[in-house]
Amino acid sequence: QVQLIEVGGGLVQAGDSLSLSCIASTPIFSIYTMGWFRQAPGKEREFVSSISSSGGTTYYADSVKGRFTISRDNANDTVYLQMNSLKPEDTAVYYCAADLSSSSFRGVGPAPGYWGQGTQVTVSA
Repeated sequence: QVQLIEVGGGLVQAGDSLSLSCIASTPIFSIYTMGWFRQAPGKEREFVSSISSSGGTTYYADSVKGRFTISRDNANDTVYLQMNSLKPEDTAVYYCAADLSSSSFRGVGPAPGYWGQGTQVTVSA
């Protein structure tokens, strides 16, 4: 079992920055692909970003490319999402996810097996 706890959501203005953290409760964090999804009110959950177990490969949704940066610290079992130039359309509940398979983050096969409880990010115009 892997428990994921997101930290760092909040209310910001358009153009501001916000950083999310996700702390994992597993001693083998370094073998998991990690990622972030988000779900806005009335919309389906969507992929935001993912990072390989080593941190060497990252993927981003087109809507956040160039504004968001994902990173991880395997020594501290934590994955981060730095969000810059935030827009009102970034408003959503952001979820951290983990899986042994990287393909689960690209819509191939089942969704990631482990999820956090979510943290609200609200961007005002």
